[in-house]
Formats: sequence, structure tokens, C-alpha cells
Amino acid sequence: MKNPDFDRLYNVYYMKVYSYVMTIVKSSHMAEEITQQAFYKALNSPSRFEGRSDEFTWLCAIAKNAALDEIKKQSRHEPLTEDIPSAKSIEQTAEDEELTLKIHQLLHNMEEPYKEVFQLRVFGELSFAKIGLIFGKTENWARVTYHRAKLKLQERLGDNE
Repeated sequence: MKNPDFDRLYNVYYMKVYSYVMTIVKSSHMAEEITQQAFYKALNSPSRFEGRSDEFTWLCAIAKNAALDEIKKQSRHEPLTEDIPSAKSIEQTAEDEELTLKIHQLLHNMEEPYKEVFQLRVFGELSFAKIGLIFGKTENWARVTYHRAKLKLQERLGDNE
């Protein structure tokens, strides 16, 4: 692959590959490192690109393999400690589970669009911009709706105590 081709690949696909890697590793620093590795590997092995898929798919495959290698490497270096949970932590876990169940029950009965916006933000981990896009509204609309849903939940949690 010639340098002008590589420059084009980098300029066109860097953010897309980075975004893809972020969905795997959930760390911006690690995603940046892995994306750089992927482009480095692509530059040093241009003969591997056979044209059977598009360039983006090829780059994502390289990035995915690099991400999985990094995850495996990190898991080997983590110390193996088995903590015996204390009675207090078991009690705290039970309280947290109770609270979680209560929140899910309140969410189940919450009116739309508050329910769905809250779930997309908290459980789906979507940005406000993406939530707005899903509803065909603005990012600001998604922020306000999420904030109102959160206030409704807090109010209802207070009523249940």
C-alpha cells in the first residue's frame, strides 16, 4: 500500500475504527492505543488486504484482534485475589439489590418518553445526541427529558420510603 493510500485510509476511517474499538474496550485511552496499533499493522501488512471486504471491515477486523489480544494480556497480569465478603458487604449488596428492584418497578410504571429516555441513557449508555436522534428530537430535548425522568424517579423513591 502506498503512503497516499494509507493517509487516505487513516483520514477517512480513524474515528470510525476508534468508535468501534470503544464499544469493545470502554476506555478512551486504550481505544486510542489499539486504534493506532491497528493502523500500524495495516500499514505494515498491506498485502493482506485482498479486497474481498471493504477497507473499513478489514481495519475493524485488525482492530478487533488487537483489542482482544490486549484484553487477554491485561487479564493475565491482574492479581488473583479471592476476597471473602464481610457481613457488612453482603448486607450492602442485599440493600443495593432491593433498591435496584424498586427502581426497575418504578421505571416500569413511568410514562413515556421518560421511561425510554432514562433506560437508553442509564442501561443503554447512549449519548444524549443519539437519544435525540432516536426520537427525532434535539440533544437538548434528550437532556431535559432525562433530567425530568430522574427527578420523577427520585420523587417516587422518596414517596415509597
